[in-house]
Amino acid sequence: MNNRSATSTELARLRIRASLARRRRRERLFRVFGVLATAVGLLFLGVFFATLSMAGSSAFRQTFITLEVHLADEVLWPDGVRDDAFADYEAVIRNALNSRFPEAASRTARRELAQIVSIGAAYRLQAIVAAQPDLVGTQLTLRVPASANVDMLVKGKIDTSVSERQRALTDRQLEWVRSLRAAGELELVFNRAFFSNGDSREPELAGIKGAIMGSFFMLSITLLLSFPVGLAAAIYLEEFSPTNRWTDLIEININNLAATPSIVFGLLGVVLFIDWFALPRSSPIVGGLVLTLLTLPVIIIASRASIKGVPHSIREAAMAMGASPNQVVFHHVLPLALPGVLTGTIIGMSRALGETAPLLMIGMVAFIVDVPSGLTDPATALPVQIYLWADSPERAFAERTLAAIIVLLGFLLLMNLAAIMLRRRMERSGPG
Repeated sequence: MNNRSATSTELARLRIRASLARRRRRERLFRVFGVLATAVGLLFLGVFFATLSMAGSSAFRQTFITLEVHLADEVLWPDGVRDDAFADYEAVIRNALNSRFPEAASRTARRELAQIVSIGAAYRLQAIVAAQPDLVGTQLTLRVPASANVDMLVKGKIDTSVSERQRALTDRQLEWVRSLRAAGELELVFNRAFFSNGDSREPELAGIKGAIMGSFFMLSITLLLSFPVGLAAAIYLEEFSPTNRWTDLIEININNLAATPSIVFGLLGVVLFIDWFALPRSSPIVGGLVLTLLTLPVIIIASRASIKGVPHSIREAAMAMGASPNQVVFHHVLPLALPGVLTGTIIGMSRALGETAPLLMIGMVAFIVDVPSGLTDPATALPVQIYLWADSPERAFAERTLAAIIVLLGFLLLMNLAAIMLRRRMERSGPG
């Protein structure tokens, strides 16, 4: 009998040991799979950012050509009437090019020669003369932007080994560019125009300032409206509202709105804000209102989760000390929930910054050259600007598209980093 008991006990121990060994093997295998999945995800993320940086970083540099220009009165005003509004600055640029390359004698050659310089060269010269009128009649060294094709050539994105018909630059233009480079009159410098200009049909003149200002105005409206309204709704639903079918219906609708496709909010914005309220189409105020509707459910859900996470003992202790329900919420619960509330708000704002579909519906896909200066001016947003450039046939817009994506990802990274730092700082400092 004792032998049977000992044998059964030993068998039970063996089974337990075998079960523990299998469990440990599964746990180790699960850890290996987890580490492997994380490594693969980080690898793909690293490849994505490396590819994006290598392909788009070239847009942050622009090719400029140095020319000796002579601001002669007879060239600026060939009819003899001096009027700054009708000065022919393009003729000054053409004469400078012709003087630099006198071998371009035919009309076709001179046309090709003029194409190596951007049309923005005349505007650049005009701005300089407007700031310093005394330059008229003198000769000065001017650095002007090269055309997009020359810029692509300098950056090594045009294959010069193919035939002339298969590339954007002719053989003569290649020789002129080589001559400028050999003379030190062609250089790559930081592309300030990318951050200081609005959109343009010419890639070398296109910038993201208009899109950044449009996004700034829209996010400002979104934050000013969605944060107080979303926080107030979360406080009411979590702390003061009765439990009945109406509050249940409201909660279900809030959860459904958080999962609604963003383009639906764009359709709602067209009907509500443009058709009914007659607000200007393609304006930051309409975009901000649409993004407010989009962001509100996210902020409400995040705020409710943060408020619900505050221990109930905090409420009981405050009420035991004689605090009113409002004092309990605003003096004790809300300060403890505020880190989570702010984190959810910033994440919601990050989502609003990256949205494109609702803005397309309200007309922000229009070609806007001027930088908006107010809430009702026509504007676009950074994601929409990326969409417009990605659809452009010019090759030079491809690198600017990638550069704009880098800027957008940078803003998103900063916003999420700010959310993490703000949460940690407020958690360390406490409600006081």
